[in-house]
Amino acid sequence: MSADFIPVIVGTDINTYLTGVCFHEEYGVRPYLLGREGMGVTRYSSLFERTRFDADIEDADGLVAALRSYAEEIPHEGRPLVLVGTSDKYVRLIVENRERLEDLYRMNVPPAEVNAALQDKRRFYALAAEHGLPIPETHFHQVGEPITMQISRYPVIIKPSNGIEYFRHEFPGREKVYRVDDEQQLHEVVSRIEAGGYRDQLIVQDFIPGDDTCIWDSVLYLNSAGRGEFVTFGQVALQEHTATAVGNYTAVVSRYDRPMMEQLVRFLETIGYTGFANADLKWDHRDGQYKVLEFNTRQGRSSYYATQLGHNLARHLVDDVVHGRRGELTYAEGEVLFTVVPRYILRRYVQNPRMAADVRRLIRSGRWSNPLWYRGDWHLKRRAFLLMRGYRYAKKYRESTWIRDGDAAVPAQAD
Repeated sequence: MSADFIPVIVGTDINTYLTGVCFHEEYGVRPYLLGREGMGVTRYSSLFERTRFDADIEDADGLVAALRSYAEEIPHEGRPLVLVGTSDKYVRLIVENRERLEDLYRMNVPPAEVNAALQDKRRFYALAAEHGLPIPETHFHQVGEPITMQISRYPVIIKPSNGIEYFRHEFPGREKVYRVDDEQQLHEVVSRIEAGGYRDQLIVQDFIPGDDTCIWDSVLYLNSAGRGEFVTFGQVALQEHTATAVGNYTAVVSRYDRPMMEQLVRFLETIGYTGFANADLKWDHRDGQYKVLEFNTRQGRSSYYATQLGHNLARHLVDDVVHGRRGELTYAEGEVLFTVVPRYILRRYVQNPRMAADVRRLIRSGRWSNPLWYRGDWHLKRRAFLLMRGYRYAKKYRESTWIRDGDAAVPAQAD
């Protein structure tokens, strides 16, 4: 089949690959990639028409120049180019430079001010509180200044308010998220981050107890008119357990909670959001609420489960920006398992009995997918890479854990 558009995806990671799968599954089209450097999951793929690497795309002028020259090289013959970013940084650069790109590309991304408000965690938590979204107790600390906050209880989570700036700094002991148990550890972690060169704010947040299955996920698409078209809800079965990757989900089971789904989509519609969004939440059994941790202003690497539920991410975008078709809001129902790790990892490391039973049942009934093993991608080197990747995951889960004694005993949701 011949598509009447050409997708151009910025990135080379898992999110990039799964976005490409959505386009190929729905339209049979092979996207063009633009990335800074090669990554294993996309390096050997036959799914993409072409991949261009450019070390200068980390800043606005470099990305705009690369995208404009790439558009001239792609033989699109009048077909529109559909642009998709797959990381916070690339989405921000596309958003902030939309006027320099929209003569060549079609896209649906958030307005610049809305994107900035959600990516700046201090602004986001204020906005969430203003609109009645439940959030954890949260404090902010400016790195370089004395620690003056009054913590009501430990443990707490420490994470950067500005993730894009934080990950520019390499330093010993750098973690994506820190879990600290007392004031002494709090000072030690803040000092380590300060010594590493980060100078923006840190979020110090109440740690909501519970294992991976207490974490929840929602994928949403708001069309270019600012109206929601679909919203999903999913429960994490397993996440990454290494310090540098915790928070990345490796398995999700779709669920349904209409009141929470309504609240999330209503929030985004109210603030004028457009495009894909991905919300992270955690169930707090102490007060019986889901607490919203953040919104990513893009689809997440686990968002493929929306496609499994019948809401192909590429189709919603293409219908909107290429064909001018907009759908009614759907609260996605159904039960599927999404995973990017081998099944034996799930059998061994999903410890919650209820979730483990659901995972086994969904696998037996065929309602599961690991789209990294996409049947339309035949490259043998890539399949060899995936086999080695599975072996490395076994080693990573064996040697590291984010879960502590007692976490698994916390209820994962309301019964």
